[in-house]
Amino acid sequence: MGKYKPERKPHLLPRLLPRLLPRMAVVLILLVIGCLTIPGMAYAAPKSDLWDRWLIHDPGSTTSIDHRPWDIFLKKYVYPFEDGQYRVAYISVHNIDRRVLDDYVIFLTDQAVSSLNRDEQRVYWINLYNALTVQLILSVYPVATIRDIDISPGFFSNGPWDKKLVEIEGEKVSLNDIEHRILRPIWRDPRLHYALNCAALGCPNLGTQAFTADNAEQYLSASARAFINHPRGVHVISGKVYVSSIYDWFIEDFGGTQSGVLQHIRKYADPPLASELSDITTIEDDDYDWALNSVEPTIALKIRKRGS
Repeated sequence: MGKYKPERKPHLLPRLLPRLLPRMAVVLILLVIGCLTIPGMAYAAPKSDLWDRWLIHDPGSTTSIDHRPWDIFLKKYVYPFEDGQYRVAYISVHNIDRRVLDDYVIFLTDQAVSSLNRDEQRVYWINLYNALTVQLILSVYPVATIRDIDISPGFFSNGPWDKKLVEIEGEKVSLNDIEHRILRPIWRDPRLHYALNCAALGCPNLGTQAFTADNAEQYLSASARAFINHPRGVHVISGKVYVSSIYDWFIEDFGGTQSGVLQHIRKYADPPLASELSDITTIEDDDYDWALNSVEPTIALKIRKRGS
């Protein structure tokens, strides 16, 4: 008798793979979409990473950049509301003012920023960042959130922050470049987070005046104080403190620990909030509202009629 040899059955995987791959791709896409819509996973802030090309400056320079066009725009279209938040009447912006804004951005990009002193450079980058953000929103308005402006390169990109929007001194520059490769690493000032506005309700207010070298120090501290003493910045419930996700995303800029964040918050807290924070040593949770910082259309219409 011959030796028994078990019958070999063909593997099922090669036959099933063509049918499984499309399903696996769908599952992967759904997982990615799910991650982008979960609040805690919706935004991962870049690290501070110096672009040393922008370290160049002239301490002796007396050149002053004219930010009046931006100042006029802000005074006309940014409105403080009773809830403490400032909203932008994007829908009310006249075509002529859009051209003024476009011309202001072009004017800034034509400046020899490396020949400015440090104070002028700081407000240059702050104003450029905010003007570019408003310009972006106006280019696609109406939009529910800035995260829907998916123009950044890369399959997994979300939002406009990595898109090279302008060219300055021969270098193509994005919003992320301005914030994370220029402002944060060069000035190392946590108050800068209260100056940059990402067009979201969860963000510190876009102010009603432009930053200048003369008003920057006072303006930065006032912006920090306004945000920290507003519920979207910090609030205490039943002895537990809840903060903006800004303090989680950029914790390295606030001392690198929860203790460092709380120390920073106490520095700008008004007496009522300071009293609530007196015995608190840890942060319970953080949150952020990505909804657009826009004025409701009915209110914007009244604003436009008033300004016409």
